[in-house]
Amino acid sequence: MLVGVVEVTLSLAGNRSLKDKRKVVSSLLARVKARFNVSAAEVDAQNNHELAVLGFTLCGSQGQILNGVISHLLNFIEDEAEAEVVDSNQDCVAWTEAGDWG
Repeated sequence: MLVGVVEVTLSLAGNRSLKDKRKVVSSLLARVKARFNVSAAEVDAQNNHELAVLGFTLCGSQGQILNGVISHLLNFIEDEAEAEVVDSNQDCVAWTEAGDWG
């Protein structure tokens, strides 16, 4: 099994409050989840109203397909987000055994 992991940092310049940020982030996460069937969450900078760090994961058996989905996901975020993408990191890793979650 392969696991695709994506982290996207968005600049939310112009947002005046965490409430405004929550609206933008919640809407984007819902649209990405519905369109790409991935797990998604805000993973960092939760208390910064001008910055959002979002994480996405997906799994599959073929790296080429995962990389294609990740590419489409990043393009979707760039086109649809009410924010500017300032950074993104992605990786596909082989999952060989259960990790120690303790």
